[in-house]
Amino acid sequence: MRGLGPGLRARRLLPLRLLPRPPGPRLWSGPAAVAGALERAMDELLRRAVPATPVYELREKTPAPAEGQCADFVSFYGGLAEAAERAELLGRLARGFGVDHGQVAEQSAGVLQLRHQPREAAVLLQAEDRLRYALVPRYRGLFHHISKLDGGVRFLVRLRADLLEAQALKLVEGPHVREMNGVLKGMLSEWFSSGFLNLERVTWHSPCEVLQKISESEAVHPVKSWMDMKQRVGPYRRCYFFSHCSTPGEPLVVLHLALTSEISSNIQAIVKEHPPSETEEKNKIAAAIFYSISLTQQGLQGVELGTFLIKRVVKELQKEFPHLGTFSSLSPIPGFTKWLLGVLNAQAKDHGRSELFAESESKEISEILGGPVNETLKALLSSNEWVQSERLVRALQAPLMRLCAWYLYGEKHRGYALNPVANFHLQNGAVMWRLNWMADASLRGISSSCGLMVNYRYYLEDTAINSTAYLGSKTIKASEQAPGLSSSACDLLPDNKRRTVVAVPESQQKPSLASLHCSELLRKALKLWITRRPEITALGVHTSTSSPWQAGPETAAPDSHVSYLISI
Repeated sequence: MRGLGPGLRARRLLPLRLLPRPPGPRLWSGPAAVAGALERAMDELLRRAVPATPVYELREKTPAPAEGQCADFVSFYGGLAEAAERAELLGRLARGFGVDHGQVAEQSAGVLQLRHQPREAAVLLQAEDRLRYALVPRYRGLFHHISKLDGGVRFLVRLRADLLEAQALKLVEGPHVREMNGVLKGMLSEWFSSGFLNLERVTWHSPCEVLQKISESEAVHPVKSWMDMKQRVGPYRRCYFFSHCSTPGEPLVVLHLALTSEISSNIQAIVKEHPPSETEEKNKIAAAIFYSISLTQQGLQGVELGTFLIKRVVKELQKEFPHLGTFSSLSPIPGFTKWLLGVLNAQAKDHGRSELFAESESKEISEILGGPVNETLKALLSSNEWVQSERLVRALQAPLMRLCAWYLYGEKHRGYALNPVANFHLQNGAVMWRLNWMADASLRGISSSCGLMVNYRYYLEDTAINSTAYLGSKTIKASEQAPGLSSSACDLLPDNKRRTVVAVPESQQKPSLASLHCSELLRKALKLWITRRPEITALGVHTSTSSPWQAGPETAAPDSHVSYLISI
């Protein structure tokens, strides 16, 4: 979860005590005969360790395989020091011990035949149960029995981390491997469901081992010293983590937050500046800002831990501060700089056109750079040297804010937000609330997102509705800033990048939102507004009376917000 999102990256794996590497040569380090010997050893191990699937009638009466069989697999696997060797063993397991497709075809034919015959419901249900049983791959039985060993669940977390790494490095790939990864992920999701997770708070008085693990696992804003760590768990700060009932005290996913008087717009104010006092004054706390969430176990990628952690922490904070009603993230935007450089490269190849900037912006930037905008700007963005010029920083603020809003709001992957952190918070039901310029002036912040950060705000009463809308209809809920900026960017992007439904910024609506939303005047104003955009057939308006662009006195109560869809 790089950043605050599910892109969550792991920095440390759970310790696992394994037996020494079995004697024998490595798979890729010798001649073909040596490699063949290890391959044969792998095949023999799998035949012995992977339990056979009992026939359907005896599925509940067949005794479990001997514990030594599964322990042999764990021991052999732990002795494979090379990633390529582990990948080879996992590939053989996925390809050779999956589903029996002949059985699946036979049971499927039986279900189809019964559907067209007048039989009792119990007969059809049993046939469907046989089909479900046939769809279970053999290696699932191996994983199931390994989980019962002492340290077995931890071993499977590590095994999946190795599998994900092997896929990323293309050491092993194919549909069978992807299927096995999905099966193991599903099993881990069951074992690490919220009911088996313990919420623990970290303070300066927590065990040194825990503080060390938290420091090492921080993947978003690295901890630089013990004093830095002390501040992050001190007054006006909170740090929580989930541990599993099988490994108490072992962090799985860690959440850092700040207790502030308003929604923060700069990360340095949180991680570098000292709190106002050593003693917390509750009347000065009005907002909880989630600024970092890190997964410590690579093998738990895709398991819904971050979402559960945020929900549990919110409940804890409400118990401690009953008056607290504002919850927001201050999130990085990983990938924005890379995306921007890609767009600049594409435009440079297209006869040197520069469509990302308005004419006045291109002129001003060109004067500062003393050369063509695209090429010079690409070099500066790649080296981070542009931040050394205050004049250039001011000139780039408007276009980069606009383009970043489009990247977050308009760039999609299968209909969902392309940015992984945005996708994570939107799935949780948060609202894309505010884009912040120069919110992260660190080298990492400038390199990955041109210093920009974004607040995703959690309106607790609406998170379930927003999450359903995003996951079901792929609707992004946002305050007026993001749709407004991205709409401006849309005018400068190629036709195939343009959206046909946009949201109208509140700043473009006059002057009392409550009355205008209900009047014909707004409809007429909107019709005039879209005369330049004939492809638009509907406009969405999302208003938030507690947003940074406050509405008039006739609006709803503070902290309320509402969306409108107006057909033209």
